[in-house]
Amino acid sequence: MKNIFLVLKREYLVRVRKKSFIVMTILTPVLIAAFYGIIVWAAVGSFKNERKTIQVIDQSGLFKNKFKSDKNTTFQFTTESVAVAQKKLKGKEENLLVFIPADIMTRPEGLQIYAEKNIGPMLQGRIEKIVQQELRNIKLSKAGITQKVIEDANQNVDAQTFSLDDEGKTQSSSTMAAYVAGYAAAFLLYIFILIYGAGVMQGVMEEKSNRIIEVIISSVKPFHLMLGKILGVAAVGLTQFLLWGVLTFAVTTATQTLFGFNRFTATQEVMNKQAEQADPELKKEMEKQQNGTLQMMNNFTKSAQSLPLTQIFLCFIFYFLGGYLLYSSLYAAIGASVENQQEAGQFTFPIMLPIIAAIFFAQLAINQPDGSLAFWTSMIPFTSPVVMMARIPFGVPAWQIALSMGFLVLGFVGTTWLAARIYRVGILMYGKKVNYKELSKWIFYKG
Repeated sequence: MKNIFLVLKREYLVRVRKKSFIVMTILTPVLIAAFYGIIVWAAVGSFKNERKTIQVIDQSGLFKNKFKSDKNTTFQFTTESVAVAQKKLKGKEENLLVFIPADIMTRPEGLQIYAEKNIGPMLQGRIEKIVQQELRNIKLSKAGITQKVIEDANQNVDAQTFSLDDEGKTQSSSTMAAYVAGYAAAFLLYIFILIYGAGVMQGVMEEKSNRIIEVIISSVKPFHLMLGKILGVAAVGLTQFLLWGVLTFAVTTATQTLFGFNRFTATQEVMNKQAEQADPELKKEMEKQQNGTLQMMNNFTKSAQSLPLTQIFLCFIFYFLGGYLLYSSLYAAIGASVENQQEAGQFTFPIMLPIIAAIFFAQLAINQPDGSLAFWTSMIPFTSPVVMMARIPFGVPAWQIALSMGFLVLGFVGTTWLAARIYRVGILMYGKKVNYKELSKWIFYKG
């Protein structure tokens, strides 16, 4: 046990003292905050100084007062031919030409938009929306249906969801909040297991290629060396994860305090800029959509508080360690068996397949958290870390979590034993091409 702790301590200190670890641990939350800020700044700035002049040729005569100018867009009706108007577009990238044929009522696909270069999808959608609404209003008026009847018929339904506990009591729940939390936890586990598991393999390969392992193995048993290395890298991963959480919270709080930047108000500002470019008649509809979106975001924030956050956090730590230990033991065995990255490729792919399949099963489990597929894939040790974390925000019985954890512990013990049998032989094997047949011999080798 003492030797395992010494190897663990060495692996931990060597890695956390590296400049790359310190720089990436500090910079990652800052870069994420800066990345989000740049996106919002660019989105808000893209709506400035984009004055458009749009020529409209309306052969139908139905849209005389329907295209209304605002501070970003000027609509000008003209009776010129399409050919003449097209020539005037040359050299004027900010100008557009809209042609509405006389038979637009029977042939709505005849609407044409010309520009010297490509037109933005938002502006195209605005023009199409104006024409579409007017055609609809004309047809409804002919059928004796007023616009008020249509507005009264469009009712938004937003159901409140509740969950029942073991005593039959109801409590507020949120499917969307559980969906986001489950997918985020599953995806983080997927990324961390792959990154830090591969880090174990890379470390073993480097020590083997540098012949350092021959010195270490003289005083430490192979199994103790492998286990200490795995646990050391796991401690590094947990340290970096916790520091990222603390720094992200600190950076977010500091940004909101110093600059008054808030993700909800910033999103609202972008949406307001979009509304400014809309036709006055469409602003009410866009404002209604914006209010609905903001309300949904506020409801999501409130409903997230109803999630079992403590349980999610504790289970995340356990499944991170369990999944990491299971896969990193196999990665360590591969690192001990090969001498370079090229040889490792043929062995790492079969190991990656279950974890890749796990993220796919997690998406299915989010849609049916109580289904049989979600249950069984959350019990199999190779997929349970990712799939179970996707299910927990939706509420999983305690016995299922306990059973899954038990299987994961057994799976880790089994893979560690298997990896140790390969590691003890492969760590001192040089100059020999390794295949699956050779690895199977190492497992049962009694020397």
